[in-house]
Amino acid sequence: MPLPDPIIEVLTVFRPLFTAPTWRKLMTLLTGTLLARGRRTVAAALRASGNEQAGNWSLFHQVLNRARWSPLAVSRQLLLLIIETFVPAGASVDLVIDETLERRWGSKIEPPRALSRPCSLQSRTQSRAALGCAGS
Repeated sequence: MPLPDPIIEVLTVFRPLFTAPTWRKLMTLLTGTLLARGRRTVAAALRASGNEQAGNWSLFHQVLNRARWSPLAVSRQLLLLIIETFVPAGASVDLVIDETLERRWGSKIEPPRALSRPCSLQSRTQSRAALGCAGS
């Protein structure tokens, strides 16, 4: 089941970032992910896209863990697409980064401190509000 033309038009900016075989598998996985109910796993995506009889499901898993593409390049392209689509020309964009989104566990990992950071270290009102800085 192919994706509708409006979705394909949006995705064409990502096409140069993938090899041809990886792109075909990615389109199959994306179609299945959009159609899948419940958990969005590779297996569920393949079933939902009508590829439950396809051999070597591992080839589709490899799109996520072994294929030659750069998640950094894809995320950069996604950010540019979002800015181009939603930010008016000439407007500025404030990026607020919250390092507590990183999920790491272990005895040597320090607990997140973003919410306990003093407001005096925050430079912008929006940053204080976004980080939930105490006393602002």
